[in-house]
Amino acid sequence: MSYQMIDGSGTDPQPRPGSAGRLARNRRNVLVIGLGLAVVTAVAAGAVFAAGAPEPSNAAGGPERTAPAVAPAASASAAASPSSSAVAAKAPKPGWVPVDQAAWRAQVDAYQARKIDPVPAGVGNLPEFRADCQYSHSLPDDPIVAPGLPGASHMHSFVGNKAVDAQTKAADLMKFTATTCKPVEDHSSYWVPTLYDNATGKPVETTGFRVYYRSLMSTSANQLPMPNGLRMIVGDAKKSKPTPRGAGGQFFCAYYGPGDVDGVARSGNGNWPICDGKATLHYIMQFPDCWDGKNLDSPDHKAHVSFGRGNACPRTHPVKIPAITFDIAYGSQGSAAGFYLASDKDGKSASSMHGDAFVMWDVDAMNKRTKNCVQQRRTCDNLGYQK
Repeated sequence: MSYQMIDGSGTDPQPRPGSAGRLARNRRNVLVIGLGLAVVTAVAAGAVFAAGAPEPSNAAGGPERTAPAVAPAASASAAASPSSSAVAAKAPKPGWVPVDQAAWRAQVDAYQARKIDPVPAGVGNLPEFRADCQYSHSLPDDPIVAPGLPGASHMHSFVGNKAVDAQTKAADLMKFTATTCKPVEDHSSYWVPTLYDNATGKPVETTGFRVYYRSLMSTSANQLPMPNGLRMIVGDAKKSKPTPRGAGGQFFCAYYGPGDVDGVARSGNGNWPICDGKATLHYIMQFPDCWDGKNLDSPDHKAHVSFGRGNACPRTHPVKIPAITFDIAYGSQGSAAGFYLASDKDGKSASSMHGDAFVMWDVDAMNKRTKNCVQQRRTCDNLGYQK
């Protein structure tokens, strides 16, 4: 299902010029109800893909974050000369995972050579495609934050690739491709901290987990696909500030049809909504849409990506990639006892909610969807153009 986001004032919090009306028209049959909830978007335009490529002339300013550049290989003449010492590539600093530039350039070349498929009549103009996923498994593992350390994390609920655990590396996602997502060409893994019922201590697993890949900008000029092996985290697992009515980062009630923006009540501690009718708990989280073009991961798992600023990606992160959005549904209407996340069992607030994405797609499938749907600004579902 697709959702239209509304806040307590009834206005669309996604500042996407010219798109709010289209979003409402294309998704009027579904409402998301949430007080103070907003998908963070950034309006920008223009990007280049190569690490070290010229900066876009219209790049927005702002604080720059530095990342180690991939060192150039030795020149052919130097390698051939017996009097020349070989130029060794610098080892990446701890926590930085450099992209394979040859593989990335090959993907971009294939993407730019691909022709856009004909568009059937009746297709909408929301620049997005998606993967519809179901719950796969739970483990106290995190292959991004604590790679190679089984049991070192709080409990996570995983969707997508069925073989993911603490030992998983990027190559494993292409080797073991069984998935709970559609399309099956999405071999990625996505995960969030497990949600527990405070009264019973039992987990409340996701009943729907939609992953959008979309444009947050008003133009898709210089749009590029997502590089394989990209790891990202949004949210703060250590945050424990209470999330009472009106606070940001809320779980909320969503269902088909109109209703209260914040459920009919709150849990005893005020942190969790109680839904009525057919509404159930939901959560939406937004990942950035700009990448530094050099690194697939960084020490804090955030510094290599950034949200667009103004009308472009920032100079430090010049590559415009599809923005991932998690749209998560839970099989509960809430209760007076409330809930807690595995990342904050004692605080019992929703503030530590966070999400991880370990991206791996069939390259042609990613290129095709990015070209047809995001660059061309057409609405697609998990199979292709959506009427």
